[in-house]
Amino acid sequence: MQPKRARLDRPTWSLLFLGGLCVLLSVTGAAAQGAPRVQKVAAVETYQGTPVGFTADGRPFRGKADAPLTLVEYTDYLCPFCERYFSQTLPTLLEKYVRTGQVKFVVDDFPLASLHPTAPRGATATLCVAEQGATRFWQMHDALFQAQQQWSRLPDPTAFLAATARKAGADMPSYERCMASGRHDARVKQRVAAAEAQGFTGTPTFQFVPASGKTYTLSGAQPVEVFVRWIDALLAGKEPPETKPEKPELPFWAKPEGLAPDPKRPGFTVAGDPYKGNPNAKLVVVEFTDFQCPFCQRHALATQPVVDERFVKTGDVLWIAKHFPLRIHPRAPVAAAAAECAGDQGKFWTMHHRLFEQMEKWSTGDDPDAALVGLAGDLELDRARFTACLSGRNALERVLGDMYDAQAIGVRSTPTFVLFYDGTGQALAGARSAEEFAAKLQQQVERAKAGVAGGGRSQ
Repeated sequence: MQPKRARLDRPTWSLLFLGGLCVLLSVTGAAAQGAPRVQKVAAVETYQGTPVGFTADGRPFRGKADAPLTLVEYTDYLCPFCERYFSQTLPTLLEKYVRTGQVKFVVDDFPLASLHPTAPRGATATLCVAEQGATRFWQMHDALFQAQQQWSRLPDPTAFLAATARKAGADMPSYERCMASGRHDARVKQRVAAAEAQGFTGTPTFQFVPASGKTYTLSGAQPVEVFVRWIDALLAGKEPPETKPEKPELPFWAKPEGLAPDPKRPGFTVAGDPYKGNPNAKLVVVEFTDFQCPFCQRHALATQPVVDERFVKTGDVLWIAKHFPLRIHPRAPVAAAAAECAGDQGKFWTMHHRLFEQMEKWSTGDDPDAALVGLAGDLELDRARFTACLSGRNALERVLGDMYDAQAIGVRSTPTFVLFYDGTGQALAGARSAEEFAAKLQQQVERAKAGVAGGGRSQ
């Protein structure tokens, strides 16, 4: 999603084809310039029975200050996957490694403002509370994750953050002066820039720093078993294992049970994705798209109509849409949310087409939300219902889920099409002419009907 950087410390990525499915895996890499400097400093407080404090560069930590292994988490307080790690994985790691003095946990801020617009404000609030002590910081940190569903829906979380700081025991006049000063806003932006400079594109992302000083990167809310294997290996002075699953399988949204029509939500699969075509078709095409991407626009307006006539309407192909807004297109996420909101009123595909048809109209100007509401009015949608959906969190969280689905199978650009049949997937990247795309699709339809084993490398 971003230009490549020639940095020695950037994690190495490899594309593996597991059962014909392209999977993106993070591979270990040695630290060099730009790696986090994890200083050993004395803890002066205790939180939930473990030492807590700040590193010399001001990052909060919990655990023994001179533990043999440091684990740095780059987090976003409104990221649902960060919350999953916090609630499902972290408690086990704290008990097994932090309380025993083997691992020191360090937190760094990486709020994804394009997905969670108010997350930077939450990060700033934790830093203002941190001025009053490490214990209060960790109380604030935990409270924000515990109440994520509550404050993620607030267009302005200022009052909620203040109430949470008060419950954490913060001196409120000091907290309010800190927030009003904005002195930590730039600090949060600097931390985001530092994370991006290391090639990080999502949260949570983790860096493991053993005594040797090498840095190893692990991305995503991995199962606790993965963390245990990595930590045990590094504590033993070994390289961490790859995160390749032993028995690769299709993701739920690409399995027959996930692709089945949702009886409660016409036009959507059980996995929550909009579809068109024959649900029983032998060939399934999943398109990852970005509404500000000119190549996606070219496909939608010039190629897709031909594909629909020759393959979708004839029942040969089940076509699925998933979102993958790129970082270089700042208004693509809200446009994707608009398509989801239109889908709630039964007009996903109509809005999908209109967004590409009028890209220049809604993607420019000072108020994209107003432009999108205008499109909804043109489509005779319930404006009040659409506006409430667009200003809420549910639609955007669906978009975020699609982005993680894309990253999990190695999608890096748009448009990308993944063709599934016979339990395997094949990726086609980039826009093509209608004739070329139709020829490739015809070949795959014939193979699927003939029962020829699927799979293959991306093209």
